[in-house]
Amino acid sequence: MICDDASAREWLLTLPECDDVAMSRLDRLIAMLATENDRQNLVAKATLDQVWQRHVVDSAQLVTHVPRETSRANWLDLGTGAGFPGLVIAIVRPDISVTMVESRSRRIEWLDTVVKALDLQNAHVIGLQLEAVPTFSVDVISARAFAPLPDLLKLSARFSTPDTLWLLPKGRSAAQELDQLKGWDHMFHVEQSITSDDAGIVVGSLLGRRKKGNQP
Repeated sequence: MICDDASAREWLLTLPECDDVAMSRLDRLIAMLATENDRQNLVAKATLDQVWQRHVVDSAQLVTHVPRETSRANWLDLGTGAGFPGLVIAIVRPDISVTMVESRSRRIEWLDTVVKALDLQNAHVIGLQLEAVPTFSVDVISARAFAPLPDLLKLSARFSTPDTLWLLPKGRSAAQELDQLKGWDHMFHVEQSITSDDAGIVVGSLLGRRKKGNQP
């Protein structure tokens, strides 16, 4: 379990993709975040003292669920907010195209600024409500504290195929939300987060809505 920022940085260095360029970009991201957080509340101020554990590694751990041989993939991050996990994924996996969806104007401005400042050529920002985003299929979908699982699936299932990998950090509610999920055929399970004993990640694939009459 990652319990502090020192161990968080050490863990990041175990990722094959997290080279000197990636670490430099992460350092710059954190410095920019601390400055911007005084202008707008991107993350809870108290979490800045543990930003590598609470935000960077909490995001970066998602790549461990994506096969190493997967490259040139399309990753869709919903409700990106401050850029977690979207910006972190784009930094540590430059071979993956990351599209971040965010509707709040000041967050959009922040994301665009970071993408440009860090020269993240594989990162793209869509500044729209999710409902207004044109449908396209992706290889990976992530969402961190965006919406309860049933609502999230209703909004975003149209971007998914049976081969799409869903990676949904859900904190303490992961198992409960999955247990209470009705009306969908899926192959979801809960993985333990490496940044908190109480946190889980919903991982798996979505097959589609259940037909009427086959509801649990």
